[in-house]
Amino acid sequence: MNELLNAKMKKRWIALFVVAVVFGTAAVYAWWSPRAGPAETPDRIVVLKSERRMILYRGSEVLREYKVAISRVPVGAKTREGDHKMPEGVYTIDAKNPASAFHLALQVSYPNAEDRARAAADGVRPGGDIEVHGIKNGLGWLGRFQRWANWTNGCVALTDPEIEQVYKSVPVGTRIEIRP
Repeated sequence: MNELLNAKMKKRWIALFVVAVVFGTAAVYAWWSPRAGPAETPDRIVVLKSERRMILYRGSEVLREYKVAISRVPVGAKTREGDHKMPEGVYTIDAKNPASAFHLALQVSYPNAEDRARAAADGVRPGGDIEVHGIKNGLGWLGRFQRWANWTNGCVALTDPEIEQVYKSVPVGTRIEIRP
């Protein structure tokens, strides 16, 4: 009986240890993020969907580079509402939303006139609400783990510390190129 009790206690301690290591590692990984000082003001953002990368430029100089999470359907350009794709093309950052459901957001000017015309010709709605944003409010502890999967509905997602830096440095009117 004592052996059975000891075996159960040993299993519980091992399980508790494993859980503590996993959550401890997750916490360190999520919160350990380089927090750079203020970035220079970029004049262009380039998103490379196939590389899951976002680059901020001033002229031809790379100011900052970020690994990002992107849309659940990463291949192909957005053509209609609900297709879970990111648009491809040249747009602008046309607004900032400090009260977004995701930690800060930069609104992308999708759909433009060409997108609306294409959707109208296909008899569909083009969709919208494409943003560069942080993690869903309340889930910021996920940190870099959020990059492990393509999870957005057509947006570009950064960690909360990263979007804070981008949000401060990117002015409304900045050009954003979204490439395949």
